[in-house]
Amino acid sequence: MRIERARQDDLAEVAALWHAGWHQAHADIVPPALVASRQPAEFEARAAKRLSATWVARAGGGLAGFYMLEGDELYQFYVDARFQGRGVAGSMMAAVERDLTGRVAWLACSVGNDRAARFYEKAGWRREAEEVYPVESAEGTQEVIAWRFEKDLR
Repeated sequence: MRIERARQDDLAEVAALWHAGWHQAHADIVPPALVASRQPAEFEARAAKRLSATWVARAGGGLAGFYMLEGDELYQFYVDARFQGRGVAGSMMAAVERDLTGRVAWLACSVGNDRAARFYEKAGWRREAEEVYPVESAEGTQEVIAWRFEKDLR
């Protein structure tokens, strides 16, 4: 597996992985209006907007996962279902932490996304707060309740 910056020709695969992963992790724990707005075209537009801040994990002839950074925030972090439990997430998190060295990094994890929360805690991230987190959608900004995780990488 190798982790590298996303390329333009990764866009469709990143968007598809993001769509599938988001629904796997969030469909049962966020407001129904947000779930309804999370259609493939929305992920394509969001991924296109952030492609320059996206890194991909390549394995098995395709994408095993991706992450996006925004400043000090680990904005998105997804592993393809076919690669979950195979060490991809740990390798990706090590790359994230290298990329964010020198900062106090943070991420938002929807309350109820227990699998992700356990992974972040195992990776040494601290659950610092529960807060309202604004999320963009095709219907405008919506709010979810999220756990704020932080890790001091200075």
